[in-house]
Amino acid sequence: MRRDYGYFEEDQLGKPYDVRLLKRLFPYVRPYGLLFLLSIGLVTAITVLDLALPYLTKVAIDRYIVQDVMDEKPGASGPQRFYVADMRRPNVKGVVSRHPSFFKVERPYARIRYEDLSKLTKADLADLRREDYAGVTRIALIFIGVVICHFIFSFAHVMIMEYAGQSIMHDLRLTLFRHIQGLSVAFFTRNPVGRLVTRMTSDVQNMHEFFTSIITVLFKDIFLILGITVVLLVMNWQLALICFLMLPFIFLATVYFSHLARDVFRDIRVKIAEINTRFQETIGGIRIVQLFLQEKKNYKRFRKLNHENYLAGMRQINIFAVFMPAIEILSSMTIALVIWYGGGRVLAETLSLGALVAFISYMRMFFRPIRDIAEKYNIMQSAMASSERIFLLLHTREQIADPEVPRRIPDKGAAVSFKNVWFSYVGSDSVLKDISFTVQHGEIVAIVGPTGAGKSSLIHLLEHFYDPTKGSITVGGVDIRQLPKALLRGRMALITQDVFLFADTLRNNITEGNPPLSRERLQEIVTASNMERLIQGLPDGLDTVLTESGRTLSSGERQLIAFARALARDPEILILDEATSSVDTETERLIQEATVRLLQNRTAIVVAHRLSTIRHADRIIVLHRGRIREVGSHDELIAKQGLYYQLYRWQGVL
Repeated sequence: MRRDYGYFEEDQLGKPYDVRLLKRLFPYVRPYGLLFLLSIGLVTAITVLDLALPYLTKVAIDRYIVQDVMDEKPGASGPQRFYVADMRRPNVKGVVSRHPSFFKVERPYARIRYEDLSKLTKADLADLRREDYAGVTRIALIFIGVVICHFIFSFAHVMIMEYAGQSIMHDLRLTLFRHIQGLSVAFFTRNPVGRLVTRMTSDVQNMHEFFTSIITVLFKDIFLILGITVVLLVMNWQLALICFLMLPFIFLATVYFSHLARDVFRDIRVKIAEINTRFQETIGGIRIVQLFLQEKKNYKRFRKLNHENYLAGMRQINIFAVFMPAIEILSSMTIALVIWYGGGRVLAETLSLGALVAFISYMRMFFRPIRDIAEKYNIMQSAMASSERIFLLLHTREQIADPEVPRRIPDKGAAVSFKNVWFSYVGSDSVLKDISFTVQHGEIVAIVGPTGAGKSSLIHLLEHFYDPTKGSITVGGVDIRQLPKALLRGRMALITQDVFLFADTLRNNITEGNPPLSRERLQEIVTASNMERLIQGLPDGLDTVLTESGRTLSSGERQLIAFARALARDPEILILDEATSSVDTETERLIQEATVRLLQNRTAIVVAHRLSTIRHADRIIVLHRGRIREVGSHDELIAKQGLYYQLYRWQGVL
């Protein structure tokens, strides 16, 4: 069964541990290779320090705390345990001389039964075990030194990995942002904004967790497991093999639960993207939601989607609620085996007590990295699912590419020509059919027609947001596909009905993307676009910070700002896409005045619904169902009494 994961299908997704994903990460990791090598060195040092702690405990117990031997010829009461002291030490010789009945001298050593140690005075006992006390103190100091070094190395390791991880995510986020900006408009018409936002935020953050948490834990835990394995085999290979009996069960459990968790994490990523999309749509269309009283219905839809995300999260929790206790049970069973088998070996005098204690400590340490990997497994799965989506997005090639050998167009006087242009958004359903016309320099050409005639599609092609299916569009005799997009669009200015404004100052919204303007030139633009009244009504004038999309401004005020922005660019080719279709009469008058100033000495293509606004155009092209039906001046088309005449009548102008 094929399931849709956002804008990619499941059969396009690699497995979470697909080597291809690691290859895709390599270009971002390579600049920080030295940091990763240093980090691996620190991990190795940390692992050695971790392995040293239980061994220090073994040394302290076997060499200084429980230094004994068994009586080779036990009496009737059974075997007896003796503490062995070195007679070559002056303090030991003095104690032996004062208590000869307690000691059995076998030079250079003397033995005393453990039960007789309590019969010695505190001073004699201190003299007898002075070297043991000193040894324990040395071990304790070494232990503290190891802990301090462990802290320093761990701190350095975490800082290095965090720096590398943050830097990699910084580079990846910039690459992703640059790539998204370069994608064609067609890509954005098919993909919701919420999903793309998820790629830039949640998915990139999951990748950060992968580098800072997963890789750190992975290297450290692998080294620790290997180190413990070697140490256990060296200490007592028989007991080590007994401990390793549980490893196949742990491996099988990990493989089984990883298979269950993989699809769950993909589902969670999809649900998060859908929640972001729904939330973005709700906020963007909040006026419509409230106007048509759709709050309850919209809430129910969101509640259903949120519940699906909750169920996916619960499936994840259920998997790990079984997996983690299973690992704990296997860990406890292994410790039980160590105590049973190792304890018997201690009683049989074939294994020291310190070695048994060290074995138990090492086995607890052995299962700690396994638990760490299990705890981080959800992050790892989520990060790998996110990496799939990020790199599939980065490998999306829906771009209007610049030509390999770009051409230039004349500095002034470039004509715009459509030659047998066909265009379709999807499949063979053409929205423009065999369009041919030319706009000479300085000419004003209006494009009119009923809704769906293809007017906006024609403008999109001219701006090179899309490539024509057939035919060509030329500017100055050069096909726009042979021109760099920046060069082509730098010669044009587009004013649409729905003006987009950035959440920035009014001044920056006018000058954004344009050459630097002097104060005098900016004032000329404000005057020419009839913006004086608007600026006077703003608290900080041109330095007033607008809200997102300029929502506090009216449609007409946003149109005036769009005209000012076009004037600041000083374009050679001006495109007006229904720029006055949704403004009041007074604002339309101001816009018309600004339009007259803006059109002076410029080539203009005007798309209009209000036919009264284009009566003075040099030519009017009438589109209907994707084809050119009529061409002529206003008076010529009225005289023909064709489609243009009918449109004029329907608007009540005649």
